[in-house]
Amino acid sequence: MATSQEILDALADYQVNCNENKRLRRMQRDWTKLLHFNAEDTGDWFTMNVINGEIVSFSAGAEGTPDIIVTTISENLCDMFWGDLNPSQKYLQGEIRVKASQEDVVRLDAITMIIWPDA
Repeated sequence: MATSQEILDALADYQVNCNENKRLRRMQRDWTKLLHFNAEDTGDWFTMNVINGEIVSFSAGAEGTPDIIVTTISENLCDMFWGDLNPSQKYLQGEIRVKASQEDVVRLDAITMIIWPDA
């Protein structure tokens, strides 16, 4: 089980990786979304704000009305943000659930392929 602080540390690393990836930023330049992440085993929530493809903030808690909700166990969230697991594979296995429009699910899959091509 990952702690809330471990997930926040992983989110900080993920923010840097995403924001420094020029290919991803170019591809997502028109993507502005509010995401919520739910660690269902601990009951922790996290909010990520993406504006024009840049992760501008993240925090503990569920703030605002999300466009996308990702639910899984805390360890999967932590490993996903560290790049230690393939979120697409976990999604297909039903271990990660995403509530979003079909377009946003496709975008998340594209982000996964760019950030973790070998995951």
